[in-house]
Amino acid sequence: MAVHAAAPHLTACRSGDGDMEARPVNNAPTNSIAHTPVSVWKAPGMPALLLLTAAGFSGFAVLLPTAPLWAVRGGADTAGAGSVNAVLMLCTVCAQTLVPATIRRLGWRATLVAGAVLLGAPSLAHPSATGLGAVLALAAVRGLGFGVLTVCGATAVAELVGPERRGKAVGAYGLAIAGPQFILVSTAPWAAENIGFTAVFAVGALPLLGVVPALRLTRRLDGRPAGTDRPQDRAAVARTTYLPLLRPMLLLLGATTAGGALITFAPQMSDDPAATLAALLLLTGTAAVARWRFGAAADRYGTRPFLWPLVAATAVGLALTAWAVATPGETRVVPLLTGTALVGVCYGGLQNLTLVDSFAAVDPRSSGVASAVWNIGFDGGTGLGALLVGFLATGTSFSVALLVTAALSLATLPLALTRRNG
Repeated sequence: MAVHAAAPHLTACRSGDGDMEARPVNNAPTNSIAHTPVSVWKAPGMPALLLLTAAGFSGFAVLLPTAPLWAVRGGADTAGAGSVNAVLMLCTVCAQTLVPATIRRLGWRATLVAGAVLLGAPSLAHPSATGLGAVLALAAVRGLGFGVLTVCGATAVAELVGPERRGKAVGAYGLAIAGPQFILVSTAPWAAENIGFTAVFAVGALPLLGVVPALRLTRRLDGRPAGTDRPQDRAAVARTTYLPLLRPMLLLLGATTAGGALITFAPQMSDDPAATLAALLLLTGTAAVARWRFGAAADRYGTRPFLWPLVAATAVGLALTAWAVATPGETRVVPLLTGTALVGVCYGGLQNLTLVDSFAAVDPRSSGVASAVWNIGFDGGTGLGALLVGFLATGTSFSVALLVTAALSLATLPLALTRRNG
């Protein structure tokens, strides 16, 4: 005779500091093995989302440090090289503002497939793009595709997994992003110089393979609007939706400005190729682990205890890196590796925590808006880091540019110490 135990029922509650917690309802049994929740890695729709994300971010990651190097090979200076990723992120942010409305009008299928094609196809044209103008044009198209993919991916996490396990789901999604970055951002410059740029550009087309999992994912998402489409008072929408999202977006902006600066210019700011490779591996590797592991910590403890230490540590890591490259032609290896590893932990951890906070700050109908605003902070910071450090380094030095970036990151510390709105 089979015994059917009642499944434990979880409800999402807010802790004392406003963060989401998962708690069992009174009298609901919690020791049932038969009804253990499915792992977030296997939740319906998540495998397809993770495959699409890995393919898309592989193409994005391999070109992030390589496209600026290709521009330099074509005759661009440091400012021109920095403008490549700045244009990429500018177009990304522009696209991100339109994604929720695009999903409502065209549907998930058309939107996701268009994003994968726009992100992957331009890489195939890179070998013939010899001038800075052509490289910038391809970066602009890739930015449009990347903007679509990032907002759709983060929104899908909120649609596929409930609030009580959202930290872990964000962690799995973050690992699908950070894993390719760990492997490809650090090795792409070496591969371009030793194997050839053409091979790197072929890897940059991997988002095209993401069309297949995208079509599988849309079977679960079609019909979901990714945000409310009901007419609302604009002032009320700004007060209840956009204003609570400002804090996590600015915190993220400080972290991704630091990460974007190091990812774009690490190959140029150090004269030691081995140290540069190790620094990029540490930056992207620690970011991958932090973005994954902070998800479970956020589910258990909330996000607030981790925010201010990570913001402060970002500035310390940038200061160490600035000291490491202060003397041209004489890289201090230990401070360089320590600084980039520290920035990597903060870069990955703050990505996870601010995304969890963004989804918790709005009602479920506005998950698409939360995703768009969060991604604007992520990619706006990446572009700002590339642009700021590129122009400052042209007129001064990489060391000075990194110290200015550290000051900007530290300026977000008051936001980390305040309680979340709403």
